[in-house]
Amino acid sequence: MYGEVTALEQVQIPTICPRFEKAMQILSKRWAGLIIFQLLPGPQRFCTIETSLPNISGRLLSERLKDLEQEGIVRRDVYPETPVRIEYSLTDKGRALESIFTEIAAWSQEWLPEQS
Repeated sequence: MYGEVTALEQVQIPTICPRFEKAMQILSKRWAGLIIFQLLPGPQRFCTIETSLPNISGRLLSERLKDLEQEGIVRRDVYPETPVRIEYSLTDKGRALESIFTEIAAWSQEWLPEQS
């Protein structure tokens, strides 16, 4: 018995890369992915994002935008006009997620049932 390796012991359990884990934490926060997806076409104002995601509260949208800004994914531009105009857009880091979101969209079309 000693010295023998069972089949279960031979299976190597992959370890999760800390960078991958951090990326998943960022993207899996409630609404974060949908906010990023909404910003893919280009800069948008807060009210436009809020209207496109009708189930999110203004407070939570503001919080998520700040989180994504701190992560370097979203940029907040303030234009000194009357009234002040604020637009949100993706940084290069955020735009780099576009191909991932395109693949998720394709996967959802193929594998998820249509919602009514």
